[in-house]
Amino acid sequence: MDAQGRGRADNIDPADQWVLNPATGEYELRLNPSPPQSAVPGPRRPSAPGAQGTAAGRRGAPPGGEQTHETAPAPTVPGPRRRRGAPAEEPQPPGRRGRRPEKKKKSRTKKVLVWTGGTMAFVLVGVGTAGYLIFKHLEGNVTTTDVGSAAKDGFSKDEAFNILVIGTDKRTGAGNEGYGDKGSVGHADTNILLHVAKDRTNATALSIPRDLIVNIPDCPTKQPDGSTKVIPGSSKVRFNESLGQDGRDPGCTMRTVKEVTGIAPDHFMMADFNAVKTLTSAVGGVEVCLKHPVNDKDSHLDLPAGSSKIEGEQALAFVRTRHSFGNHGDLDRIKVQQQFLSSLMRKMASSDTLTNPVKLYDLADAATKSLTVDTGIGKASTLKDVALELKKVPTKNITFLTVPVRDNPDDGPVHKTVIVDQTLAPQVFDAIGSDVSFTEVKKKQQQAKDAQAARLKGTRSAASEVRVRILNGGAKAGAAQETLTWLQNQQGVLKSENGSNAPEKLAKTTLEYGPDQAAQARELAALMGLPGSALKPGESVTNSQGLPTMTLTLGKDYKGAGVSLTAPQKAPTVEGQHTADKVQCAS
Repeated sequence: MDAQGRGRADNIDPADQWVLNPATGEYELRLNPSPPQSAVPGPRRPSAPGAQGTAAGRRGAPPGGEQTHETAPAPTVPGPRRRRGAPAEEPQPPGRRGRRPEKKKKSRTKKVLVWTGGTMAFVLVGVGTAGYLIFKHLEGNVTTTDVGSAAKDGFSKDEAFNILVIGTDKRTGAGNEGYGDKGSVGHADTNILLHVAKDRTNATALSIPRDLIVNIPDCPTKQPDGSTKVIPGSSKVRFNESLGQDGRDPGCTMRTVKEVTGIAPDHFMMADFNAVKTLTSAVGGVEVCLKHPVNDKDSHLDLPAGSSKIEGEQALAFVRTRHSFGNHGDLDRIKVQQQFLSSLMRKMASSDTLTNPVKLYDLADAATKSLTVDTGIGKASTLKDVALELKKVPTKNITFLTVPVRDNPDDGPVHKTVIVDQTLAPQVFDAIGSDVSFTEVKKKQQQAKDAQAARLKGTRSAASEVRVRILNGGAKAGAAQETLTWLQNQQGVLKSENGSNAPEKLAKTTLEYGPDQAAQARELAALMGLPGSALKPGESVTNSQGLPTMTLTLGKDYKGAGVSLTAPQKAPTVEGQHTADKVQCAS
């Protein structure tokens, strides 16, 4: 049996699919039946797959192997490696070498797509696999940074997760000397917090402006000698200073995101200018659309109006261009970058990419070489897991939006920076933190309504009859008195009192009540927006009038008087938000 015939057996290691084509001197991944070759192919090694029609430079042995010349005598072909426990292979009938039933061909093709199907960890990770040894090659590409407790130790396939994608302006890599600020230490120039829902039905990509004024917290950073150095925080500085400035690492950027949004990133992925260039080339170019022609002397972008396919240096120029779009500011550039990323995601999810093993390998190789990640996802196998989970999310349910902001009043007449819009932004942060979709919300809305109806089912007391003692169990200082004032003056809960601090701090707010106070508990829960999980049947206490009363303990999750703790039923609408399946033209 020839190498192709063996390679198509379902019980053969996928690494055996790489065979040397003596006509070209290149290694090829055999997916479809092909005529038997006149010469015995050379040793199979899992390097970047060369194929007829691919770019020059892939000839010869894979990385780590010896160079193979077309004139060299073909060595003996080793036998196929059967998986442990697989039955011995039956010989094929004479005259049917290289052929197999159509049903099995489809089955094997499906398996190849599973092996190579991890195509998108957001757009900066396109981890495809074609056997164990290719995995090991990709493993050597990835650069990791230990950010300590800022990131999780591992990755869970069963939970919602948040990945902070950081694009730096550091001029690393060949051909990038003319880009970025001269001597830049690598600031957080482009920042996207990617939230992937627990049920994988949707994802939200939240852009954080680099010129957003924030407070950067103290940041423990790992030093080359293994020690930890705490870099002092900074108040009222630009977000991009959370990386690079004063030696801050990506963990400092992750901590700053939590400080601003209340959402803790689980992991980070950081890339430099080369990521845009290599990823767009790996997929054969990305379609972009312009409402007007652009000839930008700063970024060197020169494109006509309408659709164009860009890659490499031209793609980098597109995402760096600022002075040719909108108001020539960073907020308008963010919109263009989001449109570009949406297009790249569509290309990566297209059948043209998913069914092309050469593109998948090039994409995986380019992505892993371009990335720096935390140690929790620093293995190629873990990045593949991340990619496969992301692959479950339809592009029509991936929403791009930007943190709602307004001009910084401290800038004076010339606005250079922005601040968080405290009216709309908290609603956005709350929706993301509560795993609420910005697209598919009808089902979740109904579930929330059903839960609320079940929680409030039964008799409720009048607000004037509710007796409650309020304790501060981890909320901000003064929260108990603030809540007491709100309940008495705005809700009519006159039989309430401040019980000072709780004996211990709680993560979650609780309302404990006695057997005869269930109606009072339901009324207070409705007034305050407490989730059903906050209600704790238990014992009552005695208030200052000697009457039985409930105990409301404000936990660390408490957001302030009048702010509901129930998960939002619907995400707010943010100006400029769009989904990844929509084709838009930059203006």
